[in-house]
Amino acid sequence: MALRSLSLAVCPRPHGRHHLRSTHGGSPSPVLHHAGGAFLFLGLSGPFRRHVPSSLLRASRPGASAGTLSATGEHLLRPREEGRGAEAGEEEEKAQVKELEDLPEQWRRSKVAWLCKQLPEQKPGTLTRLLNAQRKWISQQDVMYIVVHCLRIRENDTAFRVYKWMVGQPRFRFDFALATRLADCLGKDRKFLKCREVFDDIIKQGRMPSESTFHNLTVAYLSAPGQGCLEEACGIYNKMIQVGGYKPRLSLHNALFRALVSKPGPSSKHYLKQAEFIFHNLVTCELEIQRDVYAGMIWLHSYQDVLDTQRIEALREEMRNMGMQESRDVLVSVMRACSKVGSVEEAEQTWNKLLDSDSGLSSQAFVYKMEVYAKVGEPMKSLEIFRSMQEHGVDANVAVYNKIIEVMSKARKPELAEEIMGEFVESGLKPLTLSYVYLMDMYLNLNMHDKIESSFTQCHSKGQASRSVFNIYLDSLVKTGNLEKAESIFNEMHQNADIGSNSVSCNIILGAFLASADYMKAEKIYDLMRQKKYDIDMMYMEKFDYIRSLKKKVVDKPVSLKLDKEQREILIGLLLGGLQLSSDEERGNHSAHFEFNEDSYVHSVLRRHIHERYFEWLTPFSRLDSEDSNLPYQFSTVVHSNFSFFAEQFRPKGQPMIPKLIHRWLSERVLAYWYMYGGFRSSSGDILLRLKGGKIEDVQKIIKVFQTKSLDCRVKRKGRVFWIGFQGSNAVWFWRLTEPYIFDAVKEYLQPDAQNFQADKVEGQFNGFDTGSDSDEFSEQLHDEAFSQRQHG
Repeated sequence: MALRSLSLAVCPRPHGRHHLRSTHGGSPSPVLHHAGGAFLFLGLSGPFRRHVPSSLLRASRPGASAGTLSATGEHLLRPREEGRGAEAGEEEEKAQVKELEDLPEQWRRSKVAWLCKQLPEQKPGTLTRLLNAQRKWISQQDVMYIVVHCLRIRENDTAFRVYKWMVGQPRFRFDFALATRLADCLGKDRKFLKCREVFDDIIKQGRMPSESTFHNLTVAYLSAPGQGCLEEACGIYNKMIQVGGYKPRLSLHNALFRALVSKPGPSSKHYLKQAEFIFHNLVTCELEIQRDVYAGMIWLHSYQDVLDTQRIEALREEMRNMGMQESRDVLVSVMRACSKVGSVEEAEQTWNKLLDSDSGLSSQAFVYKMEVYAKVGEPMKSLEIFRSMQEHGVDANVAVYNKIIEVMSKARKPELAEEIMGEFVESGLKPLTLSYVYLMDMYLNLNMHDKIESSFTQCHSKGQASRSVFNIYLDSLVKTGNLEKAESIFNEMHQNADIGSNSVSCNIILGAFLASADYMKAEKIYDLMRQKKYDIDMMYMEKFDYIRSLKKKVVDKPVSLKLDKEQREILIGLLLGGLQLSSDEERGNHSAHFEFNEDSYVHSVLRRHIHERYFEWLTPFSRLDSEDSNLPYQFSTVVHSNFSFFAEQFRPKGQPMIPKLIHRWLSERVLAYWYMYGGFRSSSGDILLRLKGGKIEDVQKIIKVFQTKSLDCRVKRKGRVFWIGFQGSNAVWFWRLTEPYIFDAVKEYLQPDAQNFQADKVEGQFNGFDTGSDSDEFSEQLHDEAFSQRQHG
């Protein structure tokens, strides 16, 4: 009988590139060799290398640039290509997989065919047990055929599980071509987590993933909306070039670049170095650089704190040499750069180009032109520009009003600032908070305390008061001697989770108590500041030490960090929502790493509260006492034994798990913070909570706790994440339990609308939920078990 075979080809090599053969003989596939005793990636001490002559190794040592690596690799490859002939470029690594009819035994063909039919219908646990039962007779060729068959019928999840089972069997060897084919299919299906697992398996085997695997994994990460996926995509792209020596396609360069510049400017500016690396690769590979790439580069440079004006001009010069016309986005970016350096002449030239362009003027251009003249000390010229907006047919938005009020306030022109503020309020635009801050700060500098009182009342009544507004009002009350009202305002700040106190407010009230000789209250504030590790003003510190020295000798006891009850409950809620704990291997202690989504308003508010609530626990680098808008979206605590308890309960051996005592800890505050950090309200009004990792038994523990609170829920699984959903009356009851602990500023984004719920919706599926996700495994089983427990409970 003739032997048939199915070719599992590694992605064909791009023209002009060929894989290297090992000089030790054996497989012609690329093999990684370690340097310095460890396989290491970018940012570490030694990169991956193929086995190549020492001259190339010297050229590609750590610290060598990407351009040097690429050029040296080309120098080595070119003679090999010439020596092996044209057919060398068409050579591929193949794995021989027998077709089903080619198996010699009838019983084996029948069993393999039966497995091909049964496995796609099974849940993960059943699939593993089914394969384990076949160990006595099944061969690697049989398993590989099942994987290929599942890929043919697009059952990629089943193919992945069968592959993982095969990898876990000691008697089976690793097959590079099969892993490459599977990784490519998973990447094209946008299942980036599974694709990354196969990618890592290839690396662990000391093999270099193919170009197609790098490409598909990068695209899969770019297609995922999750936090951190863009950073992972950048990492894979960099390894593809610097470690793999591949030349990505033009589409991949452009896709990654578009993702970098798709975020708001203040968030995207941190990606400038990565964008420059992509631009460098486009140039060195002699690929077409589109006008949007030039525009994006200038846009990123214009948002930098320290401008490189020469680089911006060089990019503009390249555009002109290539015959590209500067778009409105490019000209607005140039205006932004001019506003930062105060270049009036360049700003006027750019303004004239905007006037002459077909796209016309934007509100941003007015903002930057006003800022240019304010920077050179001509605020009235800025006012003239603001008034000219109507002549050009451009409506003023929130950013325009904030800028002109800031300019007038810094110029100390209260009448003009109040007039414009009145127009801003009448326009109905929101938010007004920043403009109130500029206005009240001007009043404080001019000692117009009655104006501060009225502005604070207006701002507070509109629900626009922030911590900065409270701090200015508190400072005004202290300066006017209204200590009783100042103490009341400070207590309101300290107790209000939406506002919170910080070192600025504590220093203000501490100075007031010291000035009024109320040393008992001053000592309480002093102890609070020591506990929170706030910076104390040196003047107040010296005065406080002098007063204490007049009494009997007092020795400050060292402050021992200890999580209070509220901090512990908040931490549990965040851990359920996906908070990460890091381990210190030397001492065995742990730290918490807080990470918030920049695109979520709820996370933005929560970030400010968590930063204030855990301020004393934060590392010195994270302990920034700045304005709310400047707080980082990622910050970490110090390594401490207090976090080790939670790591043992929720992350034993690094794996997520729900503690046995969760029924004691799942309070209303815990649920509220879980909802704010790891949940959301769907478009149909359902409440969804995310539970990352864990097993079905962990979800059952949570469901039992909800049942004791008279809450019915449904569960769906999406990849490694379980989503727990509350619908109809259950969503309303969940909200009533958690509402006292939800911040006022985010209630409108989280509160379910009870009027939209129908009576029969409680037993239905999640409306608006993506049921076509990775899998819905265990959902029906969990629902049936929960229903059975309610029937017998």
